Amino acid sequence: MSQVCTIDTIRTLAFGSISGTFAKVGSTTTNATRLVCFTNNTDGDMFFSYDGINNMIFVVAGGFKLFDICANRDDKNGVYLLSSSMQWYVKQSTAPSKGSVYIEVLYGMP
Repeated sequence: MSQVCTIDTIRTLAFGSISGTFAKVGSTTTNATRLVCFTNNTDGDMFFSYDGINNMIFVVAGGFKLFDICANRDDKNGVYLLSSSMQWYVKQSTAPSKGSVYIEVLYGMP
């Protein structure tokens, strides 16, 4: 049985809109996420969050983190997915002076 995975519209926020408080990065997801990549193309360290309150993911300046949420599936438990309707946020750990952050999402039905 084959499954289809779709690449969602990229979410981005430029360095000038990033501060010490959480700012929204793009739109809310509309589908359950199978894979997500957080890329920090700024010269400052960043925190990402899905609740806009707590630091959840740290990405160093010029770095990225890739999460393949449904990689470890089995017939008994199915797949893990991040919920639909998630809004991602970012805030600086150290102030950036150039670049942007990006969130790439792949989704599909299990």
